[in-house]
Amino acid sequence: MQGKRILLGITGGIAAYKIPILVRLLKKQGAEVRCVLTPSAQDFVSPLVLATLSEQAVHIEFWNKQTGVWTNHVELGLWADVMLIAPATANTISKMANGACDNLLLATYLSLKCPCILAPAMDLDMYQHPSFKRNLATLEADQMHIIPATFGALASGLEGQGRMEEPEAIVAYLQAFFSNHSPIAQVKKRILITAGPTREALDPVRYISNHSTGKMGYALAQAALQAGHEVILISGPTQQHLAHPHLTLISIESAQELLQAVQANWAWASHGIFSAAVADYRPSEVAQEKIKKSDNEMTLHLVKNPDVLAWAAANKTNQIVVGFALETNNSEQNALNKLRNKNLDYIVLNEQQNGVSGFGSDTNKLIIFDKAESRVELPLQRKADAASSLIQILEA
Repeated sequence: MQGKRILLGITGGIAAYKIPILVRLLKKQGAEVRCVLTPSAQDFVSPLVLATLSEQAVHIEFWNKQTGVWTNHVELGLWADVMLIAPATANTISKMANGACDNLLLATYLSLKCPCILAPAMDLDMYQHPSFKRNLATLEADQMHIIPATFGALASGLEGQGRMEEPEAIVAYLQAFFSNHSPIAQVKKRILITAGPTREALDPVRYISNHSTGKMGYALAQAALQAGHEVILISGPTQQHLAHPHLTLISIESAQELLQAVQANWAWASHGIFSAAVADYRPSEVAQEKIKKSDNEMTLHLVKNPDVLAWAAANKTNQIVVGFALETNNSEQNALNKLRNKNLDYIVLNEQQNGVSGFGSDTNKLIIFDKAESRVELPLQRKADAASSLIQILEA
């Protein structure tokens, strides 16, 4: 990003505490950074800190009453190669979607000649609110680039989706953004990937889930993006982070939500890699209030969840379908049965060995079987390397 000019718009959200780190990382990459703040952003991040780190004056008002200098929002918009608004609050996103212009940041946005990228940040209920989703869809239709919020701990004390993407991931997104806007950039395949666990609600505060961290699925998405492919990543709740111009991240919780997301995007895909750890069963009924402890025993009635992988294989047209099999015994036979019974093109066998391979580990030892049941056995290696090997096999 040497010499790239990044106009950083900062709005009034608690996630603004991350912005000094972002500015330092961008400067370290050789970028030029100028900051435009909404008035309320000053409550969350110091203009003096931003001015010091960016080595540029920070702009907040149209007219600086102390110096008598007027800030030319048109000049700021013309200067930038890209405008990044981070954090982007629900309030600012609403104003942008509806053409409001009541501060310097919005006036600059409306004057832009360059692309604009949003990194939303807000509480989980706000992020899921229909009005916010409509506003975000409007901006996407206006060719806005979105870095989706991630799952994690929120300022409200709750945990869910709404956390602004981490500075390191935003920098990686910008690096890929500038790279993919070069004349030689070319997307190859369209790969749908499922990742992470599902959660099946028992009541408003409890759920059934598993120990999947999503590391393998996110590694697959990263490897596919690095190889130049376009990716839709459908992810259950994880602590993993990934941002890229050719990535669409869809967050789900339950197996039924996962199926709906796959069904909605299956016609788009050329390949499907199903690495999510999907709950086989869910409670037949979800209590509307927290279940209170009473008797010494409690019986749960579970019903079978939809088989997302089987649906994808049964409804493929020209897609290549890759399944994952996490096994603890009779591993190869169980994986081959899954390959045959579900009519898959590939099955990836991953044996659970705590701390070494499988859930939660940083390494995996995979065996990949194709439709003819030929096998490729990979050594124990980092999940990122295993993911790259699998993507290379699919490219062959």
